[in-house]
Amino acid sequence: MNKAPHTWGEKMSQSLRVRLASLALALIGSALAVTNPARAGDAIKFKWGYPTTDYYALYVAMDNNLFSEFGLEPEFYTFASGAPLLAALKSESLDVVTTGIATVFALGQNIPLKLIYWELDHAAAEALVASPKSGYQTIDDVLKSKKIGAPTGTCAQVSMVLLGEKARIKYSDLGIINIAPPLYANAFSSGAIDAGVAWSPYSTALQATGNKIIGWATDYTPDGGVCPGLTGVRPKFLEQHPDFGLRLIELKAKAMAMIAQNNQLAIDALVKHLSITPEVAKAAFDREFSRIPTFAQQVDPDSPFSLTNKNSGLAKKLLIASEAFAVGGTIPAPLTKATVEAAIDPSFLQRYVKGDRE
Repeated sequence: MNKAPHTWGEKMSQSLRVRLASLALALIGSALAVTNPARAGDAIKFKWGYPTTDYYALYVAMDNNLFSEFGLEPEFYTFASGAPLLAALKSESLDVVTTGIATVFALGQNIPLKLIYWELDHAAAEALVASPKSGYQTIDDVLKSKKIGAPTGTCAQVSMVLLGEKARIKYSDLGIINIAPPLYANAFSSGAIDAGVAWSPYSTALQATGNKIIGWATDYTPDGGVCPGLTGVRPKFLEQHPDFGLRLIELKAKAMAMIAQNNQLAIDALVKHLSITPEVAKAAFDREFSRIPTFAQQVDPDSPFSLTNKNSGLAKKLLIASEAFAVGGTIPAPLTKATVEAAIDPSFLQRYVKGDRE
């Protein structure tokens, strides 16, 4: 945290520069297209809950006080995990949630929720990491271990179920230890585990201290990853405030455009909100930001991030995740297709992309 600052732009690869420059142009155009600014006194008050992880746009919006520009007045609540967040949502103590695979459990508990856009693709920076003492070089090496870290009820568990199925190994025969990524470093040192599945920023933090990335979830799980990070709203709240979803999307577009213009905003936000080093924040940003699903991808029925295709995209990912949890014994049965379809609402994104701000 106290190390001298670096000129991060000088170290950025040319390919990443090109991707981010293109993204900046697209997002700036989207942000400038907002034609329905909030009227004075029109602010919508609401409660927004989220676990602390790499939510770039949300943190930049917080740090730059963007909410009033879109007539929003949020009260924020942070959670250590998805379980207490879901309890708050179920009791209607929250109106908006931004979270990861916990959405599967929300839908499984029949908690009313409308998923309106991707906040992040957590699979982009999820990695299978091995201790250097293990000598592991491949996924097959890791699967032979009887000491693999993968917390129950997380994307890490989903990945291990899917890796086991691909290798024709029963989940119960894998050496899975229910331990969270923040504890992996000590567990590697003590020999309690040989490898583990870690999400960001722990994947990049472990890599920075000499542990080996065996593979990224974008490569070893279907359709480029099965770990969506989503923003959802209580249906009743959406009914009470018909343009609320659109305002959230406009806010996200503005924050993303700002980051695309100045990457340091996002890196500094991760350092501040996650208490990580600038080096780890930079590595996480380089891995994740350009892989956040665009609005165009989310409304495209042929995209792996689509909200509009009932048989693919997000719907497929949520079903795969729920099936994996059922195999792992975390839930009694997978979600039904009807339950998933009812929870995904692309209408606000479609309005935004079409330029409908009324």
